[in-house]
Amino acid sequence: MAFELPDLPYAHDALAAGGMSAETMEFHHDLHHAAYVTNGNKLIEGTEWADKSLEEIITGTYDASAVAQNGIFNNISQLWNHNQFWEMMGPSGRQMPSELEAALVESFGSVAAFKDAFAAAGAGQFGSGWCWLVKNADGSLAVTKTENGVNPLCFGQTALLGCDVWEHSYYIDFRNKRPVYLSNFLENLVNWENVAARLTSA
Repeated sequence: MAFELPDLPYAHDALAAGGMSAETMEFHHDLHHAAYVTNGNKLIEGTEWADKSLEEIITGTYDASAVAQNGIFNNISQLWNHNQFWEMMGPSGRQMPSELEAALVESFGSVAAFKDAFAAAGAGQFGSGWCWLVKNADGSLAVTKTENGVNPLCFGQTALLGCDVWEHSYYIDFRNKRPVYLSNFLENLVNWENVAARLTSA
């Protein structure tokens, strides 16, 4: 069964007040995300992956030794990444639930220290990629970064929060100022209720 481009969980201009313009959303969701869906479907058609879930395809095609991942992995992983990304942001849910705050303080010392580590991971990712807050298999929380479309599923981790640091995610609104984009993401765009729900269900 072919994968479909999910609708945004809010209007294209819903995040504009938080610093992500409708123009960015139109390019990022309607063009970039849509391309991953279209290309991914074409690449898995007629293969062993045609009837598998996104998660099964990602973990089944990831190759830790590869300099560059294959086309199936790249497109399907980016499809999954963006599905999560839109849900992790929102025009509401910017008040951090107490259980999430407690978990971040326990793991990083303070919420501010977590935000500093997350922003540093994103700013320090050379080239395209993502930064993440993950829950490890042992229950611990960590901040990580991944290149290109690689994501926490590849390492048996649960993604609680992810930020896209490919240039198409921020260049319209922030030009080459990735650190400013990351700071704005943490302060004005994250749906902390979604992050807390992911932590609870992990």
